[in-house]
Amino acid sequence: MSFSSLIPINQSQSNKLQNGQIPYANTASVQHMIEKCLIFHMSKEECMEALSKHANIKPVITSTVWNELEKENKEFFESYSKSQSSNGSNRMSDAETSELIQKMISDNQSNNLDKDDK
Repeated sequence: MSFSSLIPINQSQSNKLQNGQIPYANTASVQHMIEKCLIFHMSKEECMEALSKHANIKPVITSTVWNELEKENKEFFESYSKSQSSNGSNRMSDAETSELIQKMISDNQSNNLDKDDK
């Protein structure tokens, strides 16, 4: 089971983001990067900062996608929030965060190139 299957954005959410704030293709990319941030136990604020700094994604965009994911996955995010509270000492360093985000961007670009070739 892929992690992304745990956090779907349904069609109405995609339309909302597409019509009001974020193109659909970018929504999927931001969602993918947020999922990676979750895997690495980053908070919403850390994720917003990291994607802003390293992927040039405006914090409001990351926040909007994150909020939509929270709405659709309340139980997951409640559990995630609890684990964040009890796991505060296992934070990544700035260098580790930078390396992770750069790898995510590179992987995302490679995947997009592969899709374009098909």
